[in-house]
Amino acid sequence: MTLWVVRHAQPRVPPGICYGALDVPAEPEATQTAARALAQMLPQRAQVHVSVLQRCELLAQCLRGLRPDLTFKSEPRLVEMHFGMFEGVAWADIGKEAMDAWTENFWAHRFGGQESVAEFMGRVAEVWDACQPARAAGQVQVWITHAGVARAVTLLAQGLRSVPHAEQWPREAPAFGQWMQVLP
Repeated sequence: MTLWVVRHAQPRVPPGICYGALDVPAEPEATQTAARALAQMLPQRAQVHVSVLQRCELLAQCLRGLRPDLTFKSEPRLVEMHFGMFEGVAWADIGKEAMDAWTENFWAHRFGGQESVAEFMGRVAEVWDACQPARAAGQVQVWITHAGVARAVTLLAQGLRSVPHAEQWPREAPAFGQWMQVLP
């Protein structure tokens, strides 16, 4: 059955800032617009798993008000990748050495000192695996989450659980307040 991966609305953070796991709010109006659009599209009685960051929780709250038939569950493993000391820093201000160290050892390097792509993919894969029986039984699932998680799901849907090279990481992800459907 289908998995809907929904990205939160535009966060209240200046353009060009690395904000991964920072708990920044989303634009309320954009969140309402996204919730209304999503409410019209989702099938009845879907299970909604929500990242615990406030930009995702706000979208879930808005959607809950529009669609009482949906069930909601907070899911901390759906939080965006944690960029450690680079959280809140402009990408342009992160040194070339740090970026090169990450791309040279993309899978295992803890960019910013906090979390590696392997660790990030591992926790997203845990949710993917835990939700698989419900999807196999025909239960529609919705994840309200982040661009990095959407990219990880793209790989998981292809049966890929590791990406040793940076160029293997998907570039595409839903825009703010948009979604993609995945047929695992």
